[in-house]
Amino acid sequence: MIRAVVFDVGECLVDETREYGTWADWLGVPRHTFSAVFGAVIAQGLDYRETFQVFRPGFDLTVEREKRAAAGQPEWFGEEDLYPDVRPSLARLRQAGIWVGIAGNQTLRAGGILRSLDLPSDMIATSDDWGVAKPDPAFFEYVVKAAPCEPGEILYVGDRLDNDVRPAASVGLQTALIRRGPWAIIQQHDPDAERVATVRIDSLAELPAYVERVNAGVL
Repeated sequence: MIRAVVFDVGECLVDETREYGTWADWLGVPRHTFSAVFGAVIAQGLDYRETFQVFRPGFDLTVEREKRAAAGQPEWFGEEDLYPDVRPSLARLRQAGIWVGIAGNQTLRAGGILRSLDLPSDMIATSDDWGVAKPDPAFFEYVVKAAPCEPGEILYVGDRLDNDVRPAASVGLQTALIRRGPWAIIQQHDPDAERVATVRIDSLAELPAYVERVNAGVL
């Protein structure tokens, strides 16, 4: 049974094109160049934050976020940055009696923005809220504590093998790997995309019917 579905944020619910574009602007480099280096860093299996080091060695993301805020350019996303399948898919799951959570590696500010969007959900939490970030399995233990069911009844939906699928599975969660965003495209041929992920999807719109089939014993 699947009694709870919990969603990652970046490239699962939120298209981060705008956010990374503004970081390129902040660094003073062409957006296309920033994107190319970003992809190269991901392809090497490195932390995405290494991208910033390429352009500005010693770059501290936390400090620079504060500088951007002070300059009137804080991190921001809005309704137009949500993927179009987000609201209808979350709403359909809740209508079917599924507990819906949102939990990702995000700042306190981003958590506030998410809550202001009034998404159809029962919980919104960030790594800053919990004091632990993915891929630490402890992050997913918080997910388990928050959800009103057993670990094996939770489906965690994310776009990354390294941050989402592998660590969630290690805690006993079911996982859905969505094929969108740079990580998903670059990692899509990794054997774990088939071996570890419970299911692979191209759109969140696939989830309500998938959950219904699982709970009906069809899958």
